[in-house]
Amino acid sequence: MTTTDAVTVSTSGAVTVVTLDDGKANALNHEVIDALRTALRDAENNSGAMVLAGRPNRFSGGFDLSIMTSGADAAMPLLQAGADLAIEIYTSRIPVVVACTGHAVAMGAILLMSADLRVGTEGEFKIGMNEVAIGMPVPNFAMGLARDRLSTRWFVRAIQHAHLFDPVTAIDAGYLDEVAPADAVVDTAVARAEDLATNLRPGAFQLTRDIMRAGVAEDLRAGIALDMRSAGFG
Repeated sequence: MTTTDAVTVSTSGAVTVVTLDDGKANALNHEVIDALRTALRDAENNSGAMVLAGRPNRFSGGFDLSIMTSGADAAMPLLQAGADLAIEIYTSRIPVVVACTGHAVAMGAILLMSADLRVGTEGEFKIGMNEVAIGMPVPNFAMGLARDRLSTRWFVRAIQHAHLFDPVTAIDAGYLDEVAPADAVVDTAVARAEDLATNLRPGAFQLTRDIMRAGVAEDLRAGIALDMRSAGFG
């Protein structure tokens, strides 16, 4: 089933595989975010786990910059939509595995921090939060995710200094969990997701998810509310 031209949904055993491929930077706009949120909700109802994969050499370049640089009236609703997607992945009732098929920056890196397990692609790819380097502050909600998922040793360099990591160092930083060859990264992610779907009991997974993440999720929601108020929304 194709949800939009850029988002395709298929199944592999107990795993829903969601592929983002716009033929370019895999930028996130409202249509793409809506399609990803719909795919996640469908996967929660129909599958044991979900894989989110990008196109070859590119997971996601982040938010659509044509929207983010066109003024607060356009940028802030897109930021809210992206935060909602990230929080829904973070609190999902099923495990979410990312096949990070290449570069993942800004909102692309936020999606990595939201997922349960992240399989990256071997190669000369850049992964991280580059907001400060391009003149944007890191949003409060993203800061909360980074504090939860990134290594304390790398936190200042990753967030304050906008350092972009290669895939191997991104494991140490906390953006990825493992790397695989380019021709195996999606299959590896699907295999990891299948293992999680098979070996974890759904009820225990959901209850443990709430214990682990409900408090942080509330902080993330408070963070995006603060981001919106700071820009004059809400």
